Amino acid sequence: MSQLIDPGERIVTIENAAELQLQQPHVVRLETRPANLEGDGEITMRDLVKNSLRMRPDRIILGEVRGYEAVDMLQAMNTGHDGSMCTVHANQPREALTRLENMVGMAGINLPSKAVRTQIAAAIDLIVQVSRMRDGMRRITSITEVTGMEGDVLITQELFNYVFEGEDNAGQLIGNFKSSGLRPNFAEKAEYFGLDKTLLAAV
Repeated sequence: MSQLIDPGERIVTIENAAELQLQQPHVVRLETRPANLEGDGEITMRDLVKNSLRMRPDRIILGEVRGYEAVDMLQAMNTGHDGSMCTVHANQPREALTRLENMVGMAGINLPSKAVRTQIAAAIDLIVQVSRMRDGMRRITSITEVTGMEGDVLITQELFNYVFEGEDNAGQLIGNFKSSGLRPNFAEKAEYFGLDKTLLAAV
């Protein structure tokens, strides 16, 4: 996905250990740092997310959200940094949203659940689920859109899912993507960026 980012955009990557190898010319790589023996000098993901906002990024990419930096990431996504990305470990797309909500709670910010979910719905357009399958290969198994809120509940719709069809003689799984046929809620945003025909052709 990162290969499709325009070369003219300024990207800030934030990771615990630098692994992303982006090829764009305007990339700022930030890495966390543990505390020294005296307990000083620690630089956390949350520190880096806050500081990245001062670097005039077009996109922020977080290697893995696993704690209270989720608060700052959602704030960044809601303040004009469209196209930002992060990874979250979860079994299903819905569980990824629940994990994000729980991580915001870890920050100790006294926000009602509905307010947190509203922020998540405003910040996130798509969840791409990648699963390690029994043949050892990682595959995209679901592409799910976050469409908004209905009462206190986050609403999602699955746009594509991976359908298992069997395995070949070498034991590798065979399958195909199946479109749900639903028109994505973010089609108007795609049209603004000139991607509407590409999007609708894929669906």
